[in-house]
Amino acid sequence: MWRLKHAFFTVKERLEMSLRDESGIGVVEVILILVVLIGLVIIFKSQLTSLVETIFQKITSESAGI
Repeated sequence: MWRLKHAFFTVKERLEMSLRDESGIGVVEVILILVVLIGLVIIFKSQLTSLVETIFQKITSESAGI
């Protein structure tokens, strides 16, 4: 039923409706999630770097065999 009501709205109208919709995640929540993720990256930077380097070395060595 919702699709029939909202099927013919323009992109601008849909954008306005989604901006007014308050049921989604808020800006504060998104900022807090980003802060936590950035903090984890900073804390585990050396471990993440070595992990990525190991993965790329394995990819490179196994792709040479193809």
